[in-house]
Amino acid sequence: MQKVIFLDVDGTLVDDHGDVPASAKQAVQAARRNGHLVFLSTGRSKAELFEDILDVGFDGIIGAAGGYIELNEEVLFHERVSEERLRHLVDFFTAHGVDFYLESNDGLYAGGNVKARIATLIEELIASQPEASAAIERGLRPFHDALKEEPDLVRADVNKISFLGSDVPFATIQAEFASHFTVIPSTVAVFGDNSGELSIPGINKATAIATLLNHLQIDQADTIAYGDGHNDIEMLEYVEVGVAMGNAKPEVKRVADDVTARHDEDGIWVGFQKYGLV
Repeated sequence: MQKVIFLDVDGTLVDDHGDVPASAKQAVQAARRNGHLVFLSTGRSKAELFEDILDVGFDGIIGAAGGYIELNEEVLFHERVSEERLRHLVDFFTAHGVDFYLESNDGLYAGGNVKARIATLIEELIASQPEASAAIERGLRPFHDALKEEPDLVRADVNKISFLGSDVPFATIQAEFASHFTVIPSTVAVFGDNSGELSIPGINKATAIATLLNHLQIDQADTIAYGDGHNDIEMLEYVEVGVAMGNAKPEVKRVADDVTARHDEDGIWVGFQKYGLV
C-alpha cells in the first residue's frame, strides 16, 4: 500500500555538517521507486534547500515550518511575516547584538554579523574535524554563500527567521516575541546555545501535512514521518507513525511512536527498512 513519508532535514535527512548520508539518499530513492510519496518537511525555507538536498529527489516540499507547501513545483500554500512584525524583530536583534537571518523563498538575508560568524564556524569545524572537511564544505558552504547582506532587511517576502546563539537568553527572546511568533530552539547544532527560530503562529508541519493530504485525497492513516527537533513534535504526533531519530531531543522521542538510529548511523535507511518502504 502506498505511504506518504515526511522527512525533516536538519538532524534527520542531513547530518550535523548539513551533508546527506549516502544511505539516506538511497532510502528516499528506493521508497519512491516502490511507489511511495516522499516529501521534505522542514523548518528551512526554499532558498536553504540546496542542490545536494533537492537532487535526492522528492515529490514536494513543506518548508518554513509549515508556512510553505509545494507539490510537483506547484505552490499550494505560502504564508509570510508582516513587515510591521519583522521591523520589531530586526530592531530588537540589532539593538541586542543577536546574529540572525531572514528566510524567504528567493534568498537568505543576513542580519548582524551572521555571515562572518558562519564563515568562522566553518573554519573551526574543519580545523577540529579535518577528516570531515569535504562533508562540512558540502553541507555548510552553500549556506554561507547564500547569505545576502543588504542595508534594508524589512521586506515583504519573509517566511521565517533564524537566530544564532548569543548572550541574550533564549527565554528573553521567546518572551519578547511570544505574542507574534512561535519561538522554538534551533535544530541546527552548530548555531550554539540560545539559538532558535521564529515562525508564524498557528502554522506548523502538522497543519501543512493536513492541507497537503486534503489536496491529495490521501488518508492520514497512510502517513509516516521522521524528525528530531522541537518543530517536528506536532508532525510526529499527527501522522500515523511518527519516528524520532536516535539523535532527537528527549521531548521529541517521548511523543514519537518509534525511534530509529541516528542520522549519521543510517537512521533513515534503518527506519525505511523497518516499515517496508525499501
